[in-house]
Amino acid sequence: MASVGTYLNFPGSTEAAFEFYRSVFGGEFIGGIHRFGDMPASAGQPPLADADRQGVMHVTLAILGGHLLMGTDALESMGFKFKLGNHVHIGLAPDSRADADRLFGALSAGGQVEMAMCEMFWGDYYGSFKDKFGVQWMVNCSSKA
Repeated sequence: MASVGTYLNFPGSTEAAFEFYRSVFGGEFIGGIHRFGDMPASAGQPPLADADRQGVMHVTLAILGGHLLMGTDALESMGFKFKLGNHVHIGLAPDSRADADRLFGALSAGGQVEMAMCEMFWGDYYGSFKDKFGVQWMVNCSSKA
């Protein structure tokens, strides 16, 4: 089923923030906490420092009305420059790759593509961009169709 969520970037404090949110909203993290150290090595990329390996790569918590609150540590060693204003994305999870492509193309028109839609190591079809109004979006489709 398609869903919409809010994706938050933190400067190394994602786990503490999400433990706080969980204490407020209750529930469990969907799929647990995924760490950068769980990520497969990429060709041509230097190995992660031990401190960065412990950083939160992804965490999801369902809050009110089924809204998904997701987050990651914005690691400078991976090219992220955290600042207030660039730390929130609207995340779309459409039901099909065709709809993912349609949404990505329409919303990114006139904006700036950060990552074109492509297959990701976690098995999904993903892309990100900033629209022409400066709003940051992520599209992640788990469907293979």
